[in-house]
Formats: sequence, structure tokens, C-alpha cells
Amino acid sequence: MTLPLSVVVLARDEAKNLARCLPSLSFAEDIVVVDDRSADRTAEVAVAHGARVVHHEMVSFADQRNWAMQNAGLKHSWVLHLDADEVVTPELARELAERLPSASAGTAGFQLARKTMLGERWLRFSATYPVYVPRLVHRERVSFEAFGHGERVARADGAFEYLKNPCLHYNFSKGWADWFERHNRYSTHEAERIVSAQGVLGIGECLSFDPVQRRAALRRLSYRLPCRAFFRFGYVYFLRLGFLDGRDGWTYARLQAIYETMITLKIRELHKMAKDIL
Repeated sequence: MTLPLSVVVLARDEAKNLARCLPSLSFAEDIVVVDDRSADRTAEVAVAHGARVVHHEMVSFADQRNWAMQNAGLKHSWVLHLDADEVVTPELARELAERLPSASAGTAGFQLARKTMLGERWLRFSATYPVYVPRLVHRERVSFEAFGHGERVARADGAFEYLKNPCLHYNFSKGWADWFERHNRYSTHEAERIVSAQGVLGIGECLSFDPVQRRAALRRLSYRLPCRAFFRFGYVYFLRLGFLDGRDGWTYARLQAIYETMITLKIRELHKMAKDIL
């Protein structure tokens, strides 16, 4: 049996990833791929796996998800938002079948965790888990806004619940050149967000019982520390026991340090540009 659920998959040149993502969505009645000017076989692969394809130029993840909920002709009010490099596990599909029919009118959505995969291996120790993202929402009760290179909930008419089972995130599936290109863009967005948001950081935010708020506050605090790339590597590889992931853990820790270095350099550049203007 299929669920009365619409799935929105964001894609640009994602033919390879869609061939893995879409078969995991056979439990959903309505699957829509929102294509952003793909030059590969994205649309062809999507149709071959039973998805509808709509085209819309992407401004941000938040804008694309909001646009899809309002304009993609979704058949159902409950919407699962995925990126093309994410896969729903059978365990998560079964949980959705159990939880969704009993969702109350006071539920705005569900928070979903992701397991970061390097190749076919879950980075059990080095990649932070679980980190929850609001991906299953009622489209009449929730809207998103851009936040860094991702998105966060801008409006929620109701509460969020948590799903026990995660999806799989194949973050490195398009190769290293793609990873560096994306994180060059992401680091620019992060640097701009950090510079614009710098100000008083309350200790209460860092100790909040809300894991999302606490993680965001601690991340903001980390941007004020010197040698952040060094500490990031140490946190991932040693404190989180990333070395237990073997060579993959070593690789991931170095990539995290590189990303932090990119952000730091761009923050310095933005501060210098502001001083030059003054």
C-alpha cells in the first residue's frame, strides 16, 4: 500500500543520485522532482522511476521547497522534502506508515535525522549524528526561510515531532570536485550569515534544552575561537572518535577542517571589505 504523501526531491544534474533515491520512495503516492536547469538525464531518469518533473530555477533551498509546496501541484498536504542524494530506508518508510495516519491537527511536521555516508559506509563516529532537520511537513502549516546554505522553519502552525529512523545522506556521491565546488559556495553563505549575525551571544542559548537552538548557539560561539580549523579536526577525529571510522574518518575530519578554513578566510575578507568601505 502507498501512503497519501507527496515527496519533493530537489535536483540539478542528479541523474546518478536519482537512480538511487527514487526507488526508495515507492511507498509514496506522489513523487515530484523539482529540476533546476539540469544538463544531464535528470528529467529522463525521474520519469523512468514514476516521478513527475517540474522545472524551477533555484534561488535557495528554502525558496525551492516553498515554491514546490505552493506551485508544483502536489496531491497531498503532507510533504516529505528530500535532496537527490538522500535515500529513505525501509525502516523509515515503515515508521512513516505508522506515524503519519495518526498525526494530529496540532502537528506541523516531523524532524528527521540523516546518516552521512562516504561511499557505502556510514560515518558512525566522525559525522555528527543525530542532527535533526524539519523535512516532513504539512504544507498548510509550515514555510521555510534561508539560513546559511540551508534552510530553517520560518512559520510553524503547530508542534514538531521526531522520527526515530533516519534517512541516508550520500553527501560525497558526485565526487570530490563537486564537493569542493559546493562547499566553496556554502562557505560564502556561512561567512555572510556569521558576519551579519555577530553580536551578543547569551549563555542561555548555549545551554538551551532545545537541541537545534543549542547546536546553533555553540556553532556561533565556535566562530569566535582562534584556530577553528585545528579544533574542528580535533573534535571530529579525537573527541567524536572519528579515528574509529578508519581512513574514511581521517578523510572526513580533514574535509571539515578545510571547510572551516574556507569560512574563516571569507569572514576575514568580509571584515576587511567593510573596513575599506568605512
